[in-house]
Amino acid sequence: MTAAAHKANYRVADRDLKYYIFDWDDNILHMPTRIHMERRGPGGAWLPHPVSTAVFSVIRSDTANYRPENGDWELACREFRDVEVGDENVFLRDTRLAVDRVADGRTPPAPSFTRFRQVLVEGRIFAIVTARGHAPDVIRAGVAYFIARVLSPGERETMLRNLRGYMDIFDPAHGRGSDAETLDYYLRHNKYHAVRSPAFETLASRSGNGARSTEERKQFAVRDFVRHVIRIARERGLTRPISVGFSDDDAANARAVESYVREELRREFPAVKFVVYYTADPDIPSGRKVEVHGQLSLPLGGADQRADRSPARMPRRPAPAGEEEIADA
Repeated sequence: MTAAAHKANYRVADRDLKYYIFDWDDNILHMPTRIHMERRGPGGAWLPHPVSTAVFSVIRSDTANYRPENGDWELACREFRDVEVGDENVFLRDTRLAVDRVADGRTPPAPSFTRFRQVLVEGRIFAIVTARGHAPDVIRAGVAYFIARVLSPGERETMLRNLRGYMDIFDPAHGRGSDAETLDYYLRHNKYHAVRSPAFETLASRSGNGARSTEERKQFAVRDFVRHVIRIARERGLTRPISVGFSDDDAANARAVESYVREELRREFPAVKFVVYYTADPDIPSGRKVEVHGQLSLPLGGADQRADRSPARMPRRPAPAGEEEIADA
């Protein structure tokens, strides 16, 4: 193991608690995946009309002129399930194609591409919440490809130093491992919710959630992630307020999450600041930002507990001999 591999950034102990939820298609990446629709043609005949996810978000409510292939949504969305194309999963194939186009400079990045890249470099916990139907491990593999292809060697090293800092300070019992083991540890702490997948169906049913629409399923996924990061913060002894950002290019999904936060989550999580980013407008590259609920000086347990107005900080672990404490990225 090289000397650089021993370095850790222990200043992550002083960072704010910001976490992010990302839609995937047309938010992180412009995927080549198509939804197989039919369009009403002259004389009322239904004609094949495959569309991108961006186009679908515009036409999906126009049921007079568009319908799924043969009236079957499973058939229309077959590319959004875990099927193999040749010897490659269709999601991983399309992720590879989409990432490579951006990395090679052939296409501009999607609205949240840069923010997602920064979240990875900083080693922050995140969730992918998508209307696709892939298994969590498949989505995670797509994220791993993004890291390998998009992050520069310097960014990757900064990410690993940040992750080692988090692990040493907040989970010292885990111990040090190789770069691959450190990355695996990080990726296992994130959430990968494809809300049309069998795994998500099982999660929702076990929780007694009867959500049927994509918007309702994404609402449930958001709540699951917020509970996840609060649980991690409590386990680490952190009582600072949490901020959670959600970004989606589909205005209907973003509005549904905004309404859900206002009507439900603000009561359940009064110490959490929620921010929704509407990323469909090409004139606002990073998305229109809506702060849904302001941060309160409350402990993570909620309003029924005594407020602790001085942010708690974990004692900083001194750098062991042969290791280096570096500045934040």
